[in-house]
Amino acid sequence: MGYRFFALRAANRLDVSGYVRNLQDGRVEVYAIGTPEHLAALRAELRRGPFGVDIEEVTEDPAELIPAYSRGFSIERTE
Repeated sequence: MGYRFFALRAANRLDVSGYVRNLQDGRVEVYAIGTPEHLAALRAELRRGPFGVDIEEVTEDPAELIPAYSRGFSIERTE
């Protein structure tokens, strides 16, 4: 589908750190670190999604800061 690469490009463009990965149940997880403004912009991009992909739902949960993901954004292996 290209959603992970879409998320990677959006995060890099918005100066957001973290990762994106597929989950075994078919969902995609995005862990993001950034300013409130940058995170809001990323959230809007993720809801829009890449061309040709229908996004059913985007949910948000608070998470602890993981320092290992605070420098750059990556695509991680499936959980």
